[in-house]
Amino acid sequence: MDLRKIKALIELLEKSSLSELEIKEGEETVRLARHSSMAAPAPVVHHVSAPMPATEAPARVPAANPGPSAEAVGKSTRSVPDGHTVRSPMVGTFYASPSPEAAPYVRIGQTVKAGDTIGIIEAMKMFNPIEADVSGTVTTILVQPGQAIEFDEAMFIIS
Repeated sequence: MDLRKIKALIELLEKSSLSELEIKEGEETVRLARHSSMAAPAPVVHHVSAPMPATEAPARVPAANPGPSAEAVGKSTRSVPDGHTVRSPMVGTFYASPSPEAAPYVRIGQTVKAGDTIGIIEAMKMFNPIEADVSGTVTTILVQPGQAIEFDEAMFIIS
């Protein structure tokens, strides 16, 4: 990850009321955290070059509004085709297009190349492009525009 991006993230953390922020790009993860003390809190940067095991993923906290029923989730899980799952690298709000009037970045059945933008996640008033990490055909879109997205949530299936 670029040092300028890390510095920008530190500035955002300092200006916000957040105590912790974690960003994942490919296999690199940057985690910023404040440690409370009597002096002004300073961000701490942890740079991890290997992906974090799934057992260390943050626990999901139930949302204030109820999601789909367990029965609906079970049905949707069974109907998801095999393929590569593109997961959210951060918490935020998903958008399928650059503006409400614009066409979505991808549609089901569309062929994408690794590196193509397939969506956007808004986090802390910043719009972060989500890129396909493999080439193939988009077989399933698991998220809706305007939907709140959790870290590591499945978003797309590419075959």
